[in-house]
Amino acid sequence: MILSFLLFLAAFVVIGVSSVRHSRGTKKDYYLASSSVAPSLVGLSAVATNNSGYMFIGVIGYTYATGLAAIWLMIGWIAGDYIASTFIHARLRRATAHTKEVSFAGVLSRWGGREDVSLQRICAIISLVFLLAYASAQLVAGSKALHVLFGWPTYAGAVIGAILVIVYCRAGGIRASIWTDAAQSVVMICAMTMMLVVGIHSFGGIGGAITKMEAIDGYLNWFPQDLALPGLAGGLLFAISWAFAGFSVIGQPHVMVRFMTLDNPGQMRRARAWYYLWFLAFYLMATGVGMLSRIYILDPGNFDAELALPTMAQQMLPPFAAGIVLAGIFAATMSTADSLILSCSSALTHDLLPGKIEKTKILKLGTALITLAALAWALLNKQSVFNLVIMAWSGLASAFAPLLIYLCLGAQPSRQGSVIAIFGGLGTALLWRFLGWHATIYEGMPGILIGLLILVIDGRLSAAARNESLTEKETYT
Repeated sequence: MILSFLLFLAAFVVIGVSSVRHSRGTKKDYYLASSSVAPSLVGLSAVATNNSGYMFIGVIGYTYATGLAAIWLMIGWIAGDYIASTFIHARLRRATAHTKEVSFAGVLSRWGGREDVSLQRICAIISLVFLLAYASAQLVAGSKALHVLFGWPTYAGAVIGAILVIVYCRAGGIRASIWTDAAQSVVMICAMTMMLVVGIHSFGGIGGAITKMEAIDGYLNWFPQDLALPGLAGGLLFAISWAFAGFSVIGQPHVMVRFMTLDNPGQMRRARAWYYLWFLAFYLMATGVGMLSRIYILDPGNFDAELALPTMAQQMLPPFAAGIVLAGIFAATMSTADSLILSCSSALTHDLLPGKIEKTKILKLGTALITLAALAWALLNKQSVFNLVIMAWSGLASAFAPLLIYLCLGAQPSRQGSVIAIFGGLGTALLWRFLGWHATIYEGMPGILIGLLILVIDGRLSAAARNESLTEKETYT
């Protein structure tokens, strides 16, 4: 098992390091691969980054605890993601070319020809904090898998992951990250397919598995049972709120930067096709494996649900195959961790530090420091992977998605309105989670809506002020 795991890790490192041959030695190449990436690689990298250890560890654990009703999370998430991508992705890629920026915060602050350094720094600080939290969660997810399968200390996976990220991010920047993402996405879907097939076979086929699930009280209910509204109404409300979780992908700098690297904005449909075909297939299989894990591990009261997949792999598969599944889990965490760390690095070296840092040696040093910070957070972390990821995801979405939507609609919000919308949306999401209301409605939904409302009000007030100014001018003349 260890042998197959190490073989795949070595392969990922070789792929990442080999990208250095295509490096152009510039900041734009380090952070955007000179906007020269093919649609297939963009799609595979974006979906691998999006899914991460959250899918292998968090979603499977959530499905283990919830049952069939977890499918509403999948329906809502993918629907929201798709709706957002239809009118955001291509516009963001064109704005990247127009602004000549290399960071997500830079594009937002210079959209439409404006230049707002203070807004760029505000966006960078928020990105840095939440992306670091997110990166630490990925390292924790990898550590959990290694701890269960190999009995290694709980810090081992985080340390190994940090070392790997430093190695190939220092080698080729985002190009290395994208190349390894593509390879990791193949391993991830092969691992999930293997677990699904073996799991179904071990229970005598689909019919046998369903029979065992029916014996668990409420496990095959279509709708979540702990919502404020019962039945279909509750399920629809749950799905709609989680559609905002999928919609929230446009507020994630580490995912959106993948689409900013596309070689041609006209190829965005092809990139999205790769993204959604892989996403749908993988999410369906992850949900299926999560449900199988519940009938394989029958004592939820004394079991950490987030360890369901590695536990099943260890007990059901031969050692070499179990190593492949572990490599898939670890690949998922690394494909997101390296993306998060590079986005943090760009926020630090490009958006926050004074002056224009162009030397790649300094950029790589920034990447290494960010990786160490994420590792420290992971070693001190006490939250579950699922909760930490959702908190970071909703925070970034509530801060950035409203502004990005407003800009893509052709509006030009004021600096004051932009800042208030960022903190208004972020504050709403954090307060919603603190009050515990996220159990019924995903906190990103009110966060995004409040941010948009603030921008609309700002637009109305700015328009009224302009009209009043024109009226006074005409009266004076």
